[in-house]
Amino acid sequence: MTGGKVLVAGVGNIFLGDDGFGVETVRRLAAHPLPAGVELVDIGVRGVDLAYRLLDGYRTAVLVDATCRGGAPGTVYLIEAAAEPLEVPVLDGHRMGPDAVLGLLATLAAGTGGSAPERVLVVGCEPASLEEGIGLSEPVAAAVEQAVRMVLRAVAEESTQPERRTTPC
Repeated sequence: MTGGKVLVAGVGNIFLGDDGFGVETVRRLAAHPLPAGVELVDIGVRGVDLAYRLLDGYRTAVLVDATCRGGAPGTVYLIEAAAEPLEVPVLDGHRMGPDAVLGLLATLAAGTGGSAPERVLVVGCEPASLEEGIGLSEPVAAAVEQAVRMVLRAVAEESTQPERRTTPC
C-alpha cells in the first residue's frame, strides 16, 4: 500500500503583514488538484487546534509559515522538523509558531497516547515585516508561488512513498 494521510496547514496571522504567508499559500494551493489523502487547512493562529489535529493519524504534516532564519526577505525554505516535548508550558495558544506546535504535539502525544506524524516538513518564507497591517510585502508575495510548487512536490513525493509500518509484520 502506498500513501498515508498528509496534512498541509497554513499557519500565521493575516493582521501581521508577512506572518500571513502560510495562510495565503494554502489559499492558493486550494486551486490545485491534490493527491488522494492530502488535507489542506487554514489554521491561522489556532496553534493548539493544529497540535490536536496532528494527533489524528497523519503520516506527514507540511506546515507553511513565515520563518525567520536570517535570509533575504522572500527566501523560501524547506525544513525537516522534529517534535520535541516542551520544557516550558505554552502560555498563549494564539502565538504559537511551528516550533511551539511541535513541542506541544510531542507533549500531547505522550499524554494522550495519540500518534504524531512520522514526518514534519515546514515550508517557510523569510519575512520582510511582521508589523501590524494586512497584506504581504512585495518579496514575500512574490515567494508564494514558489512555496506552492514546493508544497505540491512534497505532497506528491509523500503520497507515492510506501506506507511505513510501526509494528512488525
